Amino acid sequence: MAKKFPIHPAHPERTCWGCDRYCARDELACGNGSDRTQHPVEIFGEDWMEWGLPPEPAADKAPGLDSAAR
Repeated sequence: MAKKFPIHPAHPERTCWGCDRYCARDELACGNGSDRTQHPVEIFGEDWMEWGLPPEPAADKAPGLDSAAR
């Protein structure tokens, strides 16, 4: 089971976020590369959870499904 992903970690720069191990930045145990993977808050800022696409409409209310079923 995957660990819970922290939304706003206290010091994201101290951890590699590339896998579920969350290794220290100088102990990359997974071999995910030579550089640590940044947390989204480091890349996109404090409001990173608000970024993204708008939610899609529900499948039963999507346009064009009534005509396709007939």
